[in-house]
Amino acid sequence: MTDETSDIQAPGSPTPYGEHDAVGDRAQRGDRTMRHFTIEHDGVTIPVSRGGRGRPLVLCPGLNSTQADLRELAELLRRDHDVVTFDLRGHGLASAAGRYSFEDFLGDLAAVMAGPAGCGLPAAPVLVGYSLGADLAVHYASEHPDAVAGLVLIDGANPVPEPFITEAVLPEFRAMWEELATRQEAERGTARQVLLTAQQILDLNLEIDVVRSEILDRYGKIDRPISMIMSTSMAGDGGDGHARRFNQNWRAGVERLVREHPHIATTWLEADHQLVFTHATEIADIIRNAPGLAW
Repeated sequence: MTDETSDIQAPGSPTPYGEHDAVGDRAQRGDRTMRHFTIEHDGVTIPVSRGGRGRPLVLCPGLNSTQADLRELAELLRRDHDVVTFDLRGHGLASAAGRYSFEDFLGDLAAVMAGPAGCGLPAAPVLVGYSLGADLAVHYASEHPDAVAGLVLIDGANPVPEPFITEAVLPEFRAMWEELATRQEAERGTARQVLLTAQQILDLNLEIDVVRSEILDRYGKIDRPISMIMSTSMAGDGGDGHARRFNQNWRAGVERLVREHPHIATTWLEADHQLVFTHATEIADIIRNAPGLAW
């Protein structure tokens, strides 16, 4: 990714980058032209990719996931959508940042939607978010209702009745994310890298618990079609008590949401939180047929 011109770029202006091909900002995939460029925002370089044809769609990744991780789903959607993907700060080909908070990531999404990618779309896009990306999508749509045609939320933005991280399980979560951060060191310098530390990941998950405790109010501000694609066993199907409690909490959150907003369409997949990687074909089909989002 080129960054030699970043000091003279106006905020939001695009810079081509050549991570994906030797030519620079364009790569041919069959009969669909891919464009790759960067957006400078809040001191961060955000890489953006756009390709396909059909209904405009913006795909927002989640915490610890990148547009490279979502490539299979994006390629399936590009068969009949004009798809925009990007990396959040500290993820993939995006640069590191001094801050990693929910509001910072929301700013990254807003910069993509308002920048050359969003402005160049022929109509308001369907906004698809995975995990944290789903929460970002709900917050963005509640603040910019005319900027989206509808939402598809994949295993996120769930108003769970109880926080996931409590004092009782905090040591286990801390150890899990320390192990994850160690494994991620092997991805440094690649399109799948994550630059956040274990403590930053923990802090963000604690913040997400708070965000989700207040997210019901956000749904009330959105008058666009909303579809949810949720995993039946988000914490896995192990027999230990924690997984069972987490999965029950996850389902209870969705049931609570649908009671208050019965127009929200919900599809459950027999999967864990990795469903966007393991069930990409099914998810693409659900998105194509989402109620109220036919092109």
